[in-house]
Amino acid sequence: MQAHLHSSDDADDLQYDQTNDRYVLRYDPDGSATLTATIVHALASIADIDVSQGEFSLYDSVDPDALERIFGQKADGSRRTGGHVAFTALDHEVYVYANGDIVIYPPARANAPARSM
Repeated sequence: MQAHLHSSDDADDLQYDQTNDRYVLRYDPDGSATLTATIVHALASIADIDVSQGEFSLYDSVDPDALERIFGQKADGSRRTGGHVAFTALDHEVYVYANGDIVIYPPARANAPARSM
């Protein structure tokens, strides 16, 4: 079954996957934004908050420096190819994968079926 993805107005690569009730985006390690900045801006767009006003800090959920180190280049300069980290931020479940995929689930609704990856 093909998932229906709808682009968000606020983030070029943030898309809503209506079939699976989740937001998906891809982090580009060669781009200008850091991984943590990408996550913060995606969450801000989804939750409709202004990060410049201090309404949200990723530090409340996960250590951004550790997240950057986990998914940064290895000591030999090669890219990491496996693994993921999951955490909750702004009541959203956030999954970050070594391949650059980021999946964000909105807060669980009462009587909603359990999620599967």
